[in-house]
Amino acid sequence: MEVPAQIACLDLEGVLVPEIWVNVAEHTGIPALRLTTRDEPDYDVLMKRRLQILADHGLGLPDIQRVIATLEPLEGAPAFLQWLRERFQVIILSDTFYEFAAPFMRQLGFPALFAHQLHVDETGRVVDYRIRMQDQKRQTVRALHGLKFRVVAAGDSYNDTAMLEEADAGILFRPPNNVVREFPQFPVAQTYEELRTEFARAR
Repeated sequence: MEVPAQIACLDLEGVLVPEIWVNVAEHTGIPALRLTTRDEPDYDVLMKRRLQILADHGLGLPDIQRVIATLEPLEGAPAFLQWLRERFQVIILSDTFYEFAAPFMRQLGFPALFAHQLHVDETGRVVDYRIRMQDQKRQTVRALHGLKFRVVAAGDSYNDTAMLEEADAGILFRPPNNVVREFPQFPVAQTYEELRTEFARAR
């Protein structure tokens, strides 16, 4: 029997790279910026809160990019991604922004990335954001199914669970306990070796 073409869809932050906003919070000393999609399932609520905090503290895109410039992919992530690309076509489906992710893409060998965009004024202030499409992770997997691809997906947060549900197989990677409790149907991997095992099993 012919094996269908297979695509791996991965979240970015928490799976391959550090949580950007958590690091911004640590560098700026603003603990309210530590909230991520692990804590707040409504992405619009989360982003509006972040933009208000940035405005309140006079922070702009250059301040965030300076923090990002100090970061590297998670230990073991580049080797895992290389292993995965030898077995699957790979797409990174992220709710981050292209303006944040570019340095990481260079370090990861420029995998395909579907992300969102920021609106930045002439002073560098982030005034708004543009979602590429609502529910983009689920909709991307659904579109890939329409193209007759089989999809295996991995993520760590609330905003990944729709993608995992839509995929032929979904995997949680280092998720918080609240996500594990609410989505017990997904296998959990805590290391890249375990994640390799789950992808190999799903394949």
